[in-house]
Amino acid sequence: MADLGVVTIGQAPRTDLTPELGRWLPGVRLVERGALDGLSHEEVAALAPGPGEEVLTTRLADGTSAVVAHHHVVPRVARAIADLESGAVGDRAIDAVLLACTGHFPAVPHRTPLLLPEAMIGHGVAALASTADVVGVLVPLEEQRHHPGDGKYAALTARVVVAVATPYSDDDDALLAAADELRAAGAGLVVADCIGYTQRMRRLVADRAGAPVVLARSVVARLAAELLDDGAPVGGTA
Repeated sequence: MADLGVVTIGQAPRTDLTPELGRWLPGVRLVERGALDGLSHEEVAALAPGPGEEVLTTRLADGTSAVVAHHHVVPRVARAIADLESGAVGDRAIDAVLLACTGHFPAVPHRTPLLLPEAMIGHGVAALASTADVVGVLVPLEEQRHHPGDGKYAALTARVVVAVATPYSDDDDALLAAADELRAAGAGLVVADCIGYTQRMRRLVADRAGAPVVLARSVVARLAAELLDDGAPVGGTA
């Protein structure tokens, strides 16, 4: 059995995430670590973004969500990866690490293969969207409603439209409204561009938008399964 470290930018355990990952990764043990593990709500609140700072949203261990500044999270993610690779978490060596965030992260030191969803999602969508005139991108925060064409979706020839709905809410109204927005824009393919979006949300948006939905967590889990070869880790980096 291979061991895959899962680093969330929030807190572990991610009970909303790892059960679905496990279904796509048979024969793989998931070992979780959160960049915000051990922090109180007050300490997490202190990591909130200031004016103009890049924002991220994530889930905490108690099921609530938080919005934090990207620059606060980066060194904490690096420490979480180092802890997993050093054996500080769990009782066995880690074979690979998955960063459970689709945002951009600078180069992070690592010894094992490190799977970065930003590149995996961007290139995968470009391959799938060759016949789409419009690609819809679903993001969690209004602050992320910038045109992503110069970032992970730069390889797309399609026009990119962005809609907003957090995955960290039990209210589906925002998801349905976002799907309506993408349908009205003529999206032929939709990307649920946050690890927090679930299979249930994927089906909801696909039905409402009338277009297939690429689910970030599904893409990265399936590629991780290829890397780990049904439980037998292979060499190389990702």
